[in-house]
Amino acid sequence: MLVRTDSRVRLLLLLLVVFLASTGMAMRLAYWQIGQRQQLTAMSAQNSTYQKSIPALRGAIYDRTGTIVLARTICRYRIVGDPHDLSATDSARTIAALIDYLSLSDEDAAKLRKAMATDAYYIVLATDVDADVVQEMLTQQSQGGLVGITFEQEPVRIYPQAGGAPRTSLAAHVLGFVNAAGIGQYGLEQQYDTVLAGRPEIVQIDPTVLGPAGTKIVDPGSVGQDIRTTIDAGLQLELEQEVFAAWVADRAKTVSAVVMDPKTGEILAQASYPSYDANSYVAVANEDPGLFTDPIISKVYEPGSVFKMLTASAALQSKTTALTTQINDYGILKLAGGQEVADADRKAKGWRTFAYMVAWSRNVGVSQAAFRLGKNTDAASKVLYQTWQSYGIGQKTGIDLAGEASGIARDPTAEPWRQIDLANASFGQGVAVTPMQLTRAYAAMANGGTLVTPHVMLVDAKVGESATAALTDTRVISASLSSTLTGLMGYVLTAVPSYAQRTYIPGYYVGGKTGTAQIWDPGLDGGKGGWKVDVYNYSFYGWVGHSKPELVIGAVIYEGTPTVIKQGVLDMPVQSYELFRRIATDAVTSHSIVPNPDGPAPPGTKKSTPQG
Repeated sequence: MLVRTDSRVRLLLLLLVVFLASTGMAMRLAYWQIGQRQQLTAMSAQNSTYQKSIPALRGAIYDRTGTIVLARTICRYRIVGDPHDLSATDSARTIAALIDYLSLSDEDAAKLRKAMATDAYYIVLATDVDADVVQEMLTQQSQGGLVGITFEQEPVRIYPQAGGAPRTSLAAHVLGFVNAAGIGQYGLEQQYDTVLAGRPEIVQIDPTVLGPAGTKIVDPGSVGQDIRTTIDAGLQLELEQEVFAAWVADRAKTVSAVVMDPKTGEILAQASYPSYDANSYVAVANEDPGLFTDPIISKVYEPGSVFKMLTASAALQSKTTALTTQINDYGILKLAGGQEVADADRKAKGWRTFAYMVAWSRNVGVSQAAFRLGKNTDAASKVLYQTWQSYGIGQKTGIDLAGEASGIARDPTAEPWRQIDLANASFGQGVAVTPMQLTRAYAAMANGGTLVTPHVMLVDAKVGESATAALTDTRVISASLSSTLTGLMGYVLTAVPSYAQRTYIPGYYVGGKTGTAQIWDPGLDGGKGGWKVDVYNYSFYGWVGHSKPELVIGAVIYEGTPTVIKQGVLDMPVQSYELFRRIATDAVTSHSIVPNPDGPAPPGTKKSTPQG
């Protein structure tokens, strides 16, 4: 007999479980649909939209007048194809039109046909297309031509001023360039990248919504700021021409020069050759990226006798030697350790004044003045090193250009100097500096005793004080010592006939110091190192003015090749002090420094004492 197994209680329990489960599911659904509606909507929008960053228009760079453009950004275009659903007829017409507009070669035309034969939705067909050409294409497109083509703007940085040498742009080392990613590299472009670049506009795009409603500006961004530099464009061009001419004449590896206002630290012109064309930075990067480095701020070298002015400053300030102090020039000075210090001609001159020793660049006499700085070698070394420090030797100058080097100046308190080290240091051996460091030091000697901060950004209200807030002036010597050193530099260029003849500028006072240094090559003699043969580094640092220093000029000829080699004579077609005269002549005109009717007489007629 069959017995029923169903139960009313069991059925009720089953219904209750189903009801509770359904209620829970409904509550959960309500939670997501009502309670979390905004979050889900935002997540959905986030998944269906994307953000686009639109670079701001980069600010321009001007010369000191604010009228000559040194760097600016223009709009070029890229041509984008969408051939996925083009008919064969439309594709052929578009290809033919593009070949004509872009003046493509047979090889490039073949590449275009291959690209347009794909089913791609987005393919870049051309870049860096001129705006005028694009406008013509847009006109044809409005008439039904050029189907499947769109145009996208792409900013291009250009440097419109030609440089003073072949295949260069003006002030290339000062300006630097902007790479394909829109980032400033080297010089001002890197130093002030955030100022020039501005902030990009961030746009959120929803491809599922047609028209303007599908675009939302997340961040409006800000345009880049223009900047005005201290550079005198006319003088910059002349300086580049002078540097290039000296490079050719002297068969030098590099020639560099800088013109500075000694009272403000403004750089009026600054150039080196070899240089480059910033408009073609990609080609330069592939061929010789070392050209991007600015030797004036980034290359250190052993300066030689131009350092004798620093030794003179230490001697005069410590009052251990006066300009009139008599010193015996032995020609060759034997030191306690068995080493020797020699003059270039190795000839004794007897008792002469310290001023004579500096003017005629006598190593033996200047070394003896250095020995007198302290009661022993340790004490004297510390005095000379402290003088170097006060003038900023071995330290960055703080110039507002990217890539500045510190130089090398060995501290005698960390590693004591021997007597030969002190002697070498007194005439600029065993120390490495940048040309900018020495130009700044000479400016302090000539401007009344203040160490200024060199800068290329013109301090004005347009950019604001934030960009130049680091500018500081520090008094390092007294005004009276500055006047004495200025007079000494003037004496150097009148006491030595060859200097006087080749630096004379009618109506203007000049002063300065030369330096010729051997070049150590650690790779010579099987890696033991040695001095390079018949090539030298030639330097000149000095000032020019109506009656006192108004401009300071530094010039360095790296690895120049002398054409006359005799004992104590290493002449070249263009000596460093001749390069100074050429630059100074250009500079007084550009800077509107009027000639002095009571200026110095031509060399050989009468003595004229420069005013300090």
